[in-house]
Amino acid sequence: MTNINYLPELESSYSALSSEQIEILRQQVLNEGGEIASVQSRFNYAWGLVRSVEKEDQMLGVKLLTDIYKESPMRRRECLYYLTIGCYKLGEYSTAKRYVDVLVSHEPENQQARVLQTAVEDKINRQGLKGIAMVSAGIAIGATTIGLLFRNRKR
Repeated sequence: MTNINYLPELESSYSALSSEQIEILRQQVLNEGGEIASVQSRFNYAWGLVRSVEKEDQMLGVKLLTDIYKESPMRRRECLYYLTIGCYKLGEYSTAKRYVDVLVSHEPENQQARVLQTAVEDKINRQGLKGIAMVSAGIAIGATTIGLLFRNRKR
């Protein structure tokens, strides 16, 4: 049974680090050799980037986490969790859902992952409802316009 509660909640990803803090993390990676820097240093930098308000930073953070996932089997669990958050913040909800679903399938008792999964699913459902509402509004406007055109032709 996995019920580790040391992972951050989704909300904490919205508390951005200062540019100075991100720069410190970046310098740590560079001082260790960039791409050959320790997994922990790259992971810390990636998480700092995901927390940024800048989309470019968030995308780089997701890329770094993806690289770590591929090369470090010992960090895959954490990477899936953080990748879910990164994709969520980028608005890539279907990708976030794929990541969190894999994590939950391997750790069905992980309550933090389940909470994150629920947040992703709720966002997808809200997006779907917005889409349906927009299509319905478009159809209603179109029908009204056509109705007015036909009514004006009859006069």
